[in-house]
Amino acid sequence: MKKQILIAAMALTTLAACQGEGTNPLLADWNTPYQTPPFNEIKVEHYAPAFDAAIAEARAEIDAIVADTAAPTFANTIEALERAGDKLTRIEYIFFNILEADADEQMQQVSMEVQPKLTEYSNDVSLNPELFARVKAVYDQRESLDLSLEEAKLLEKTYKSFARSGAALDDEKKAEYREISAELSQLTLQFGQNVLAATNAYTLNITDSTVVAELPDFVKEGLAADAKARGEQGWTVTLQAPSYGPFMTYSSNRELKEQLWRAYNSRAMADGANDNREIVKRIAELRLKMANLLGYATYADYVLEERMAESAENVNNFLKGLLDATKKYADKDYATINAYAKSLGLEGEVMPWDFSYYSEKYKNEKYALSDEMVKPYLKLDNVKKGVFMLATKLYGLEFKENTEIAVYHPEVTAYEVYDATGKMMAILYLDFFPRETKRGGAWMTEFRPASFDAEGNEIRPLISLVMNFTKPTESTPSLLTFDEFTTFLHEFGHALHGMLGEGKYASLTGTSVYRDFVELPSQLLENWATEKEYLDLWAVHYETGEQMPAELISKIVDAKNYLAAYSNVRQLSFGMTDMAWHSLTEPYTGDVEAFEKASMKPTQVVPEVEGTGMATSFSHIFSGGYAAGYYGYKWAEVLDADAFSLFKEKGIFNTEVSTSFRENVLSKGGTEHPMELYVRFRGHKPDQKALIERMGLE
Repeated sequence: MKKQILIAAMALTTLAACQGEGTNPLLADWNTPYQTPPFNEIKVEHYAPAFDAAIAEARAEIDAIVADTAAPTFANTIEALERAGDKLTRIEYIFFNILEADADEQMQQVSMEVQPKLTEYSNDVSLNPELFARVKAVYDQRESLDLSLEEAKLLEKTYKSFARSGAALDDEKKAEYREISAELSQLTLQFGQNVLAATNAYTLNITDSTVVAELPDFVKEGLAADAKARGEQGWTVTLQAPSYGPFMTYSSNRELKEQLWRAYNSRAMADGANDNREIVKRIAELRLKMANLLGYATYADYVLEERMAESAENVNNFLKGLLDATKKYADKDYATINAYAKSLGLEGEVMPWDFSYYSEKYKNEKYALSDEMVKPYLKLDNVKKGVFMLATKLYGLEFKENTEIAVYHPEVTAYEVYDATGKMMAILYLDFFPRETKRGGAWMTEFRPASFDAEGNEIRPLISLVMNFTKPTESTPSLLTFDEFTTFLHEFGHALHGMLGEGKYASLTGTSVYRDFVELPSQLLENWATEKEYLDLWAVHYETGEQMPAELISKIVDAKNYLAAYSNVRQLSFGMTDMAWHSLTEPYTGDVEAFEKASMKPTQVVPEVEGTGMATSFSHIFSGGYAAGYYGYKWAEVLDADAFSLFKEKGIFNTEVSTSFRENVLSKGGTEHPMELYVRFRGHKPDQKALIERMGLE
């Protein structure tokens, strides 16, 4: 007991010193609505001392568990470990989310300084032999402990996390594991920063009005706004999606589009400060070394042991099966666009930088459909109301904006979320528009997951959706493309998973599930994007107020399916190159571009272009959490197509089906194996039939 008291006293002394007499808001108690982060008080200079203090406190809590003289129990070891470092976790949630959504160079510098400390702390915990001995002692008597389902899952997950993090290694191999994980944490962070820097480094400024004359007004206005913000004349195209995508779709200028496409598809693969080529190879090598150290032949074997798919063999067979079923249709999609382009006078073959332009023109001609026809019905404010409405009809949720909740950027809004019983379920933050301090893409994250504290008080989650949608201009509100609308639905599906999560333990609630299961709620929600019964409730023309016509909705469905096989094979190519990088049995020392070309060759549809590739900017697998897991998007598509077929059968707002999905999937988090949860909801294991049918290929 004396040792515990001494450790606690040291931690409090360190905490007080680093806190600066209570002036650091990251370390203080939060007297805010629902204990939300006081973003208005947090400054960059608060992070480093807060991390130091919180790490010290977390170490003291771990040491107290180890020093406990009582025999190891579920409560004094497993539950205590689950809650150890709560303050550190709170700071990590804030810092790393802001690092993605609103980071400046100072934040990035702090991240490089803090990451090694966090990795060291994590390794000190996972490689602590005394701590692992206590965990193992509880695990070894699990059959006689009379644990609840959730408690048993936490025990299993805790034991496996130690074993899979090197706890069972000898001292020499533990030291090697530390070195590998420390270098990996730095390299993955550097990879992401290089991609962001490379994306921001390239712009194309156009001063000739004839070059942009053919572009839709919303595109010209957006490019003009970007130019103005940069102090440039004319129109500026960036590599951010809302700028790059529309220009590639609507411009007929092949020379400029080739230049843009090559820039986008060679990000971070040119000599210079942002070059990721050696980093890619080193990350793959270190992951292989780590897997070998832990007894696995490849990193994919290591990862997939804890996935719904269960093995690399299953994943490769899954990808190959989908490829075999759809590749001929994808080739036909390309041939159709190629023939169409030639009929309009294109010389040679359709190249990658041509595809968006000609496929859009073909869609507009054959299906009489263009983004410009759809966007007036997808005013962002209306889309937001429509997305909220869907959550209300399916799950009885209500959303109330609260301007008293501090946000991390002026463009962010915060909402209280209640269920049909009046229970406060979550706080939801919405961040819609691109900025140079935000990485590209769209994602759901959380500042706090659902859980119960040690006293049995329920803690509801703080969920955030971060997008990069088309900004409003001086004359036009933000009007979303259909793709942006489905992106909103996708990320909101993740948000529902987080907001409706129930359970005692943060590590098992909400989206804390296997990676190849986490995309089911998000991809399932995309299905409502083309349901007339749903769209009729809110999708009206922002100027005339008329409903989106049934004919237009039918055209969207038809147009979506006409390139379904092409899009499917493109996604399969990403999954296959991911598996190739993480199925290596020897370090790869060759050319990154050549490796990628070989791994993607079975999926090749459009002509290859030398000097380009995606590996050096493939953040999902080299700086995100999708290594050996990108297949999960297609895996979840099979799940979501099969799941939505039940809604189609019973009714798209059927409360019996939605309640079953909430109770068996959304609320359960990671408390049970996902296949068991899915079968309980659907009544059978999923197969590929529903997805193939949805793509219109059978």
